[in-house]
Amino acid sequence: MYWMISIILVPALLVIAIALFPKGQAKVGLVAGQLNPCPGTPNCVCSEGKLVSSYIAPFIFDGMAQAAWQRLKHIIVVSGGNILTEEGDYILASFTTRWLRFVDDVEFRMDADSHVIHVRSASRIGRSDLGANRNRVEMLRSLFNSNL
Repeated sequence: MYWMISIILVPALLVIAIALFPKGQAKVGLVAGQLNPCPGTPNCVCSEGKLVSSYIAPFIFDGMAQAAWQRLKHIIVVSGGNILTEEGDYILASFTTRWLRFVDDVEFRMDADSHVIHVRSASRIGRSDLGANRNRVEMLRSLFNSNL
């Protein structure tokens, strides 16, 4: 009986593992001055992409861009993120999920003239994230808009 369960369970686990392993290096950074578009999988959201399914609104701010940028960096850290790169008007941060310890990359690009901060959040592995990236960005937006 146990060998029959193994015959079914092992291939199922193999399929799940293949689906969760990375499909190559994560595409982070700016391309032609904008954040990379999402690849069309449901584990990514971006305010600069053309796909309706992965679109998320950018962060909007009033006042000085530098103050908004400092507030954003503070919110990233207090929310459990790690700032990996900060270069001018670009931030790359990582967040690790609580239960399964998956790492997601969250990027921000300041557009000071338009008073917006564009955002992209994507899982490093797998295909679906059950809405984790969208929920994280909305949580960060809520904190950004509060008086934290």
